[in-house]
Amino acid sequence: MEIRARQFNAVIILDLSGKIDVNAANFVEAVGQCIRDGYMDILCNFEEVDFIDYMGISVIVIAYKEVLNNHGRMKFVNVPSHFKNIFSVTGIDRVIEMYPSEEIALNSFQEDKVIENIRKMQLRRRFKRLPIDLKVELKAKFGHPPPCYKADILNLSAIGAFIFGCENFQLGDEIAMKLKLPPSGEEMEMEAKVVWLADKQIQPHFYPGMGVEFTHLPSHLQQKLIEFIERNISFLATD
Repeated sequence: MEIRARQFNAVIILDLSGKIDVNAANFVEAVGQCIRDGYMDILCNFEEVDFIDYMGISVIVIAYKEVLNNHGRMKFVNVPSHFKNIFSVTGIDRVIEMYPSEEIALNSFQEDKVIENIRKMQLRRRFKRLPIDLKVELKAKFGHPPPCYKADILNLSAIGAFIFGCENFQLGDEIAMKLKLPPSGEEMEMEAKVVWLADKQIQPHFYPGMGVEFTHLPSHLQQKLIEFIERNISFLATD
């Protein structure tokens, strides 16, 4: 199988041609390289594919799982009708969106982002924010840059926090956090991603500070945060 890659905005389009079978491991490699290069939206063009067998379906599934595991999106375009039958039998058509034209497919990626942003805004409105002064230890998930041991959480919600006193991290960095909730001192460990940084010139009172969004947060930990925040907000309201 031959693969030609081209780009439209943040979407990588893979023009496939030839056979997708047991010898199509280069498809998995190409998708993996897209992910490593930071491209999470992948559109596969099947217009010039002339053969797919069940081993080829396995190759597609492996590539799709790679995209899914990295929180990306894979979609198909120009899928011939006789291939749609194979996708239907194997269930591929229930997990991967297919579009009749490239324009419609590319627009769908943009629509997904709009919907995702709306959902994030709605999610943020659901969770209350608690002003607090809470010590937190921070370190990069992958060992660099050096950790911060004396940072403070000044604003906490069940989906994120504002952290003051650490300037070791950059936008998009993935970090591991360790904190203790008062009064019990129960230790919590969680993962987060840096989603904004305070500007030293525009926001000098918040510098060095950063906003983080919790990632992969188990539901029981989020529930503990919700209960802690609700309890302390109620206390502040009656103080």
